[in-house]
Amino acid sequence: MPKKFIARLFIFAAIGVAAWLIYRTLRQYTLEEIVRSVLQIPVAHLAAGTGFVVLSYLCLTLFDTLAVRYVGHKLPYRQVALASFTSLSIGHNVGVAALSSGAVRYRFYSRWGLSVEQIAKIILFCGVTVGVGLLTLAGLCCLIMPESAAPIIGLSEGGARLLGITCLAASAGYVVLAGFIRGSLRLFRWSFEMPPLQIAAGQVLVGTANFLCVSACLHQLVLAFGTPGFFETATAYVGANLTALVSHVPGGIGVLEATIAFLLGQSASIGALVAFRAIYFFLPLPLGLISLSIAEVRRWDSARSLDSKAKS
Repeated sequence: MPKKFIARLFIFAAIGVAAWLIYRTLRQYTLEEIVRSVLQIPVAHLAAGTGFVVLSYLCLTLFDTLAVRYVGHKLPYRQVALASFTSLSIGHNVGVAALSSGAVRYRFYSRWGLSVEQIAKIILFCGVTVGVGLLTLAGLCCLIMPESAAPIIGLSEGGARLLGITCLAASAGYVVLAGFIRGSLRLFRWSFEMPPLQIAAGQVLVGTANFLCVSACLHQLVLAFGTPGFFETATAYVGANLTALVSHVPGGIGVLEATIAFLLGQSASIGALVAFRAIYFFLPLPLGLISLSIAEVRRWDSARSLDSKAKS
C-alpha cells in the first residue's frame, strides 16, 4: 500500500474520530442547556482557563525537548514544538496516546533524521514524564490538602498522607536512580535507559507543571458553579487522568464527566465540562490537524520534486 495513501488515510481518520468524539460528548445535552450553562462562566475565567491551556501545551513541548536531548539528537526548538503540539493535540482527542501521537511524532522526527529506535525512545520518555508528573502532583495534593484528597480517593486523612509520601518518594527515587544508574533499568520484561540526572529532574518539573496548568484551567471553569479548592480539583483531575490513561478512553470521555459531576453535581457540571473540552481538547485539535496537513503536503511536494529530478 503506498505511503502517501496511508498518510492521507490517517489524516482523514483523525478528523473523523475527532468529529465522532465531539458528537458523543455533546449529544446527551440539549443546545439550550449547553448555551445556558456555558454563559454562566465569566469571561475572565474563560480567558484564564485558556491561558493555562497555552501554558500546558508549552510544558508539553518541553517534554519533547528533553526527550530529543535524551536520545542524543539536536533539533531547533521550533521543530520540536511543532512535532509536540501537532502530535499531542491529535493524540489527546483520539486516545491511546502512545500510538496516535506516536504515529504523528514519527512523521515529523523521521523526516528530521531520527531513527525508528530514537523515536521509540522519545515516545517512551514522554510517557515516563507523564507518569512522574502525575505521581508528583498526586503526592503534593495528598500532603498539602489531605482532608480534601481523602474523600476523593476513598482513604482516611492518614491514608491520604501516606499515599502522598509514597508518590513523592517514587518521583524522588526516579531522580536518584538517574544519578546513580548508567545504562538500562530493567523491570520484568520492560527496559528503560535511564536519562542523566539533570534531564530526569527536568522531567519531574515539567511533568508536574503541565498537570498543575491543566488543573488550574479546570479549576477556573468550575469556580463559576461552586467553590471547590484548587487542590481538591487537582486531586480529582489527577485521579480521573490516571483512570483515563489505564482505560485508554479517547479524551477521557466519561471519566472527566464523572469527575466534574463529583465536584459540583451533574446539573452544574455541563458548562464547565463543555468549556473545558472546548478549550483543552477541541480548540487545539483543528490547529494540530491543519499543521499535520501542511507538513504532509510539503512532504509530498518534496518527494515529488526529488522524483522529478531523479527521472530527469
